[in-house]
Amino acid sequence: MISIGDKAPEFNLTIDGGAQFALSDAAGKNLVLYFYPKDDTPGCTKEAIGFSEQLENFNANNAVILGVSRDTVKKHDKFICKYGLHIHLISDEDGSLCEAFGTWVEKQMYGKTYMGIERATFLINSQGEIAHIWRKVKVPGHVEDVLATVTALNS
Repeated sequence: MISIGDKAPEFNLTIDGGAQFALSDAAGKNLVLYFYPKDDTPGCTKEAIGFSEQLENFNANNAVILGVSRDTVKKHDKFICKYGLHIHLISDEDGSLCEAFGTWVEKQMYGKTYMGIERATFLINSQGEIAHIWRKVKVPGHVEDVLATVTALNS
C-alpha cells in the first residue's frame, strides 16, 4: 500500500485527446491525481466539474490536476466535451495505474461483490513524493479540501 512520503509510482499513459502524460511531465509542480470509477456518472461528473471550476486556483498553487479511470480515451473525450471540463483525464484501460496506487479494490453493492476503482485522491509534491492521500472520498467538499491542502503545501 502506498503511503505518505513514498516516491510516486512512475507512469506514462494516454490522456484525453490521445497525448501521453508521464509522471515526469509534472516535475517541479504539485500533481493532484484523483481516481474515480466511471465517466458520466453522477458523483464522478460532480467531482470532475468541481476540479474544473477550481482549475485556476490549483494553477495559482503550482498544481496539475489529472483524473484517472479505466474508461477509454474516446469516452474521456466525450465526457470532457459534454460537460466543458478543463482538466485532463488519464485512460488506465489495463488498470496498471490503479494497481500501482492501490485503488483497484473489491467493492460491494446490493449484496454483490465486484472489483472496481476506489474513489481516492493523491497529492504528489514537486519532488515526486506522496504528500497527502484521501481514501474513500465523498464528493461534497472534496475539491475544496484538496485545494486547501495544496495551498498549505505551497505556504
